Amino acid sequence: MKTEVAIIGAGPSGLLLGHLLRQAGVDCVVIERQSADYVLGRIRAGVLETVTTDLMTRLGIDGRMNAEGLIEEGFNLATSDRVIRIDIAALTGRHVMVYGQTELTRDLMDAAPGRGLEIIYEAKDVALRDVESDTPYVTYIKDGAAQRIDCAFIVGCDGFHGPSRKAIPASAAQEYEHDYPFGWLGILADVPPCHPELIYASTERGFALASMRSPTRSRYYIQVPLTDRIEDWSEERLWDELAARFDPLSAHGVTRGAALEMSIAPLRSYVFETMRYGRLFLAGDAAHIVPPTGAKGLNLAASDVAYLSDALIAFFKDGDEAGLADYQGKALARIWKAERFSWYLTKLMHRFPENGDFEQRMQAAELDYVAKSKAMQTAIAENYVGLPLQ
Repeated sequence: MKTEVAIIGAGPSGLLLGHLLRQAGVDCVVIERQSADYVLGRIRAGVLETVTTDLMTRLGIDGRMNAEGLIEEGFNLATSDRVIRIDIAALTGRHVMVYGQTELTRDLMDAAPGRGLEIIYEAKDVALRDVESDTPYVTYIKDGAAQRIDCAFIVGCDGFHGPSRKAIPASAAQEYEHDYPFGWLGILADVPPCHPELIYASTERGFALASMRSPTRSRYYIQVPLTDRIEDWSEERLWDELAARFDPLSAHGVTRGAALEMSIAPLRSYVFETMRYGRLFLAGDAAHIVPPTGAKGLNLAASDVAYLSDALIAFFKDGDEAGLADYQGKALARIWKAERFSWYLTKLMHRFPENGDFEQRMQAAELDYVAKSKAMQTAIAENYVGLPLQ
């Protein structure tokens, strides 16, 4: 098989890129090692910046998102005894949308056949070949048979554990990483949210997040030690803990229900500082990870795709290589600002086991300053709603 762009990974970034290229008449193929059902089974982010919703609108795949997504004009930072509302609409003139990553992925998958976007699922042993040359190609096994795709460019949208980043020699890149000393225990349930807007809470019992996917589906998280296992937490124990943290802060109190999903995820900040190597480009989690505090992961992937799709389209339509040369610089400038904000909000709202009384006083002082400073609230709102593309 021959194509112009081989895209590794059928998550949101790979599918967005594929649709944008096909809309512009650029030939591409998406290769995914898992099944479509497996991809849709991954529970991920739910807060979309305008960079992401604008791409869906540009593609004309925004009907269900606009009908079912929840417009959020603010969010809340809370302590044990007060709630600080960050009015992002008043402070920035913009908003975010709550619409689950799973639903966005489903929309992109469903639209693919009618728009000529080929997605190859269950491709095993995917390998990137000759990426430093002008004639790269991808090999994989499908239904027991060896396959090969020749292309002009390869784009790795295959996440932190995929093969794309590993195809770049260590000598050609610099890695920056920070691991946090706790994880998030999450639960998804078909129950109404406890509050009309997200609450990031730093309480004496520890950090917790109250969020939603719809008016009838809630997503909650609490901070847990890295030593905790999912088997240590019954649904009843987790609901008890959520009620203890949110009932004093929320509008409606925590409603309990059967878990659709429960999981524990570690928190990490990570940047791989080479997003281009020869004819290989990286986008999304293949190049960077942020802690979920601040909801930047999917939106950073979307901004990568916005930059890279325009650059590839300009190359194939006009022979213009400037965008390809500029991609890494533009993407990394935005990535590091999002990393900074996610790191800041994580440091501000969590209880770090190594912190003593002084550090806790610093957190309290910072939150008090946020509560009383419009300038500080504006800075937080600007970062939360998403910095503009360059």
